[in-house]
Amino acid sequence: MNIREVAKRAKVSTATVSRTINNSEKVDPGTAARVQKAIQELNFYPNTHARTLVSGRSRMMGLIISDITNPFFPELVKSFQDAALRSGQEVIIGNTDYNPKRMAGCIRRMVERKVDGVAIMTSEADPGLMTELTRRNIPTVFMDTGKSGPHSANIRIDYAQGIHEAMQHLFSLNHRRIAFITGPMNLESVRIRCEAYLSGLKSCGLSDRALIEKGDHRIEGGAMAMRNLLKLPQPPTAVIASNDLSAIGALGVIHNAGLRVPDDISLIGFDDIAFAHWTQPPLTTVILSRTQLAITAFAALEALIRKEDGSQTDYTIPTHLVMRKSTRAI
Repeated sequence: MNIREVAKRAKVSTATVSRTINNSEKVDPGTAARVQKAIQELNFYPNTHARTLVSGRSRMMGLIISDITNPFFPELVKSFQDAALRSGQEVIIGNTDYNPKRMAGCIRRMVERKVDGVAIMTSEADPGLMTELTRRNIPTVFMDTGKSGPHSANIRIDYAQGIHEAMQHLFSLNHRRIAFITGPMNLESVRIRCEAYLSGLKSCGLSDRALIEKGDHRIEGGAMAMRNLLKLPQPPTAVIASNDLSAIGALGVIHNAGLRVPDDISLIGFDDIAFAHWTQPPLTTVILSRTQLAITAFAALEALIRKEDGSQTDYTIPTHLVMRKSTRAI
């Protein structure tokens, strides 16, 4: 099956078939419908490489994430793919596992596949690697780490807002020994959350009471950090974790120690992953909408690809506390 047979069935030229396949506005809607009908009847599958040569676009977007096993990312991937499908595009996904070498491999694969644009939804990207994309004039959207420019846009997550709301909530419940479980401190997003925690203590005159334990944004890291906190002569009465997986790990350790959340220790997570609704008790957490993040990233890429004059290049995604049952007054 080839394009000539489609053209013959639809009674048009092969050029018209090509333009229809590439969604050209030059094709009359009635003619385009006739070509699409012929494509379906003949069960014709367009050659994507040929389409790229004709249109100059691969109709493929790249999406780079940190950890596919973290429940934060599947919702982001799904929302991004849904947006791409609505625009007739495909998505190539790269998973870095927080590893700079894997990040380099993801970027190389995107360049080799000639993607129309890349959304880098990680916080550990090497600026030198990201420059490789913009140097090649590949539209790129960054999360937290990049700089906006002619071929790039940046999405900032307001992590500090959510942490400040969490701190204010715990202060209102009379907690003064509040601990913070970090993620990997090489991530800017983690440093911002940690700084917000410290500034929250400072605003209440409690700078000397900082209790910080390092985690890794995984359940095991949260569990290890919580064990260390429980070994302190005066364990915290409340804990904020840098993400929900860390909070879930901490929740398990608290339970195994014969303590209860929130009766003995109040606990707050970050991200509001689906599991946070089903822990016992349901987890008070900071919501970061992956759907909003994905839709914003895709729209920003589309604007860059279309080279819209005066298009927005800096975006902000808010975060807010969601109160459930894992915190209480003391």
